[in-house]
Amino acid sequence: MNVHLLSIGDELLIGQITDTNAVWIAQQLNLAGARVIRKTTIGDTLQDIRRAIGEALTSDADIVLMTGGLGPTPDDLTLEAIAGFFGVEMVFHAPTYDRIVRLFAARNFPVRESHRQQCYLPANATVLFNKMGTAPGTWYEADGKVLVSMPGVPYEMQYLMEQEVLPRLRARFTGLPIAHRTLLTVGTGESEIAARIADFENSLPPNLKLAYLPNLGQVRLRLTGTGPDEAALHQLLDSKAAELETLIPEIVFGHGQETLEAVVGKMLMDRQLTLATAESCTGGYLAHRITTAPGASAYFYGSIIAYDNKLKINLLDVQPATLAQWGAVSEAIATEMVQGALRVLGVDIALATTGIAGPDGGTPDKPVGLVWLAVGNRERIVTRRIISGKDREKNIHYSAIIALDMLRQFISAE
Repeated sequence: MNVHLLSIGDELLIGQITDTNAVWIAQQLNLAGARVIRKTTIGDTLQDIRRAIGEALTSDADIVLMTGGLGPTPDDLTLEAIAGFFGVEMVFHAPTYDRIVRLFAARNFPVRESHRQQCYLPANATVLFNKMGTAPGTWYEADGKVLVSMPGVPYEMQYLMEQEVLPRLRARFTGLPIAHRTLLTVGTGESEIAARIADFENSLPPNLKLAYLPNLGQVRLRLTGTGPDEAALHQLLDSKAAELETLIPEIVFGHGQETLEAVVGKMLMDRQLTLATAESCTGGYLAHRITTAPGASAYFYGSIIAYDNKLKINLLDVQPATLAQWGAVSEAIATEMVQGALRVLGVDIALATTGIAGPDGGTPDKPVGLVWLAVGNRERIVTRRIISGKDREKNIHYSAIIALDMLRQFISAE
């Protein structure tokens, strides 16, 4: 199955919003054995939409998936453009209107003429029921090809893809099974990882490919396989993923869609340990990351955000003499912040951050991007010095990721 994605909306072209729909759709199609051959973004004009439909349907694509332009406002022109392309009339679809009336009555909302106009659909449309919104999806077939129009609202589009579009596409087309295994790594760059696993990558069979998907402080390693025997494919992927993990065990923290904070949280719960943070340069972001994991209340007590030195002294028992000798951004202060958090918050483990997030405030001895991190309990404290760039937000995020990885390694060593 070859697929062409059409995203409609001036807001996409001017960068007002990011086209996350195309990313999500491409991921689902890949898992279904389909191949996205092109992505096109077009504005809210009849001429542009009709031209894009024609180009897509006359290309090598078997399927054209469109998102956007189905709302009740005058700039929503997708259905009118589709009708014009196929040379059919727009006809009133009473079931869609009746559903809008029932939905709005239950919420005590008025039904306006614009909502009634939204129920006019191309005469050749197969209507796809949209449980999550007012605009239905529509399905068209012509010359052995399929055109589908869906709303641009992400949760509405995702509902239609999962409940209507993908099942119909699987029934209509056949594709070679595709499967993935993803290893999640932290703290090591992709070039170093590539060097360490070069022999493994070079020995992969032709039907398996390895992709490096880097992000800030982390790299996803995705093995993708294709093959006619789905059971044999999954067995091969399991074997190769396990082999890959044995080559870099210390930097692999999880698999698939797991997050670092969720993995660390499970480790804490399994060992019945409690955690708190003492943050300066990260300003609470580390605590935020920790609490995004479901069930964090079972192990996370809280955070002291001691941004000012007075709070370091008054809330964390940091010694003024230590500040005077070493400065706030130092190994000694990070260590005392951990010790203070352990005493004040009464937890088993504490994490501390102190640094210069930037973009200003650095010195030759302590440049922007310098951060000291510490993790420890009452018996042992581990520290780490990192230096990143001058981007404030990236420095904060990177510090939190490395701190979480330090926590992961600290728990593993206990």
